[in-house]
Amino acid sequence: MSLHRILSVALDSDQDVVAVRQRARQVSELLGFSQQDQVRIATAVSEIARAACHQGSGGRAAFLLGRKLGSQYLEVTIHPGAGERLAPTADALSQGISRTLPELALISAHRLMDSCEVEPEQGAVTAVTMRKALPSHVLVDSARLNDIGTRLAGSPVSNTLQELQLQNHELLGTLAELRERQEDLLSLTRELEDTNRGIVALYAEIEDKAERLRRADEMKSRFLSNTSHELRTPLSSIRALAQLLLDRMDGDLTVEQERQVQFIAKAANDLSDLVNDLLDLAKIEAGKVEVQPAPVVVDNLFRALKGMMRPLVDEGRVDLVFEPSEFNEPFDSDEGKISQVLRNFISNALKFTERGAVRVSATYDAQADTIAFAVADTGIGISPENLQLIFEEFSQIEHPLQRRSKGTGLGLPLCRKLADLLQGRVDVESRVGEGSTFTLTLPRRYQEPSQDGTET
Repeated sequence: MSLHRILSVALDSDQDVVAVRQRARQVSELLGFSQQDQVRIATAVSEIARAACHQGSGGRAAFLLGRKLGSQYLEVTIHPGAGERLAPTADALSQGISRTLPELALISAHRLMDSCEVEPEQGAVTAVTMRKALPSHVLVDSARLNDIGTRLAGSPVSNTLQELQLQNHELLGTLAELRERQEDLLSLTRELEDTNRGIVALYAEIEDKAERLRRADEMKSRFLSNTSHELRTPLSSIRALAQLLLDRMDGDLTVEQERQVQFIAKAANDLSDLVNDLLDLAKIEAGKVEVQPAPVVVDNLFRALKGMMRPLVDEGRVDLVFEPSEFNEPFDSDEGKISQVLRNFISNALKFTERGAVRVSATYDAQADTIAFAVADTGIGISPENLQLIFEEFSQIEHPLQRRSKGTGLGLPLCRKLADLLQGRVDVESRVGEGSTFTLTLPRRYQEPSQDGTET
C-alpha cells in the first residue's frame, strides 16, 4: 500500500471548515469522481472537520492518493487539535446511546464513504480516516498528480456566501435527481401493477383451461369405459359364434369358409384385446382401479406365467426361459397386476424375436429394498429415438414384424400406468439388432396411499 500527498488544510475556525469542503469537492472532481460522489465526499469531510473544529483549534485535514492491490482511492484524514479527542467512546458509538456532534459526523461519514476508521494517536488525540475508491476507468499517475497539485494551488477558496450558494445548488440538483428517480419508481410500480394484473388474468385463464381439460379427460374416460362395455357383449358373441363354426357344430365347412371364419375370429380377438386395454386405461385414469396387496412369491408367479405363455412360444425358433431367482421371500404387492405387466413384456418379446431366447428374471436390491423383474430378448431392438414413443398410446414402430403381428399400441402405456399404481416404474434398454430388456421395478413393501394421495 502506498500513499501520495495531494493537499493539507488547517482547521482552526468555521471558515476553515468551508475551505475544507471546497477543497474536498475540488480534489474529488480532479480525481474523476462523479457529481454524486463529489457531494458525498465533500459532505463527509466537512462534517468531520466541523466536529474537529468544535473540539478546539490546531487541527488539520490531509488529502492523499492511495494505491492497494492495483486499485486507487482517495484518503482524507482529519486530525483534531493537540490534546483534544474527536471520537466518542466505542460503546456509545456501537450502541447508539448518545448522539453528540462527533458521533453524528462519524455516522454520516460511515454512510457516505467506502470506509471510515477512528485511530488513536499519541494518547488522547484521535484521527479519523475516510476512504473512497476511484472510478474503475480513472488512473492517476505521477504527472496527473502534479497537475492536480498545480491546479489546486491556482484555485482560490471561495467565501462562506459563495459556498452556501454552491451547497444550495448541489441540494437542488440532488432533489431534482431524487424527484426523477421517484417518477421512474412510480412508473415502474405502475408497470409492475399492470404486469401483475396480466399475470392474474393469465392464471385465471390457465385454471379455466385446466378445468376444461379435466372435464374433457373425465368425459373421455367415461366414453371409453361405456363404449368398451357396450362393445364387449357383441364381440363375445362374435367370438363364440366363430368358434362354434370352427368346431363344426352346425356341419362341415369348406376350406374357403373355414379361412373366412378364422379371419372373423382373429379380428374379433384383436378387437377384444383393444377393448380390454381401453377399458383398463379408462379405469386407471378414472381412479377406479384398486391395488389388492398380498404376499407374492416369485417362483409361484413364474410358474403361473410359464403355463400361460407356453401356447405363444414357437419352440423351434425361440426359447422362453424363466431363470431361478435367489429371492424366495414373499413380498407385498398385487400379483395380478404384476402378472399383467410381465405377460405384456413377454408377449411383445416373443412377437419381435425371430431367433434366440426370451429370458425372464427377478433380482432383489437390498440397498434400495426393491425387486426388479426383467424380460430380455434377442429380437429386433428399438432405436434410441423410439424408446419414449413406444410408451405413447396408439404409437407403434414401423417394422415388417410389426406389420405381421400388429398390436393395439396400448400395452406398454398400460404397463407404465400399472407400474405407477404399484408404486414402481418401467424402464427399457435396447439396441437395434441386438434385443431389448424391459424392467418392472417394485418396492418390496407396497405402502397404502393416505387420504391426501401420499404414501403411508
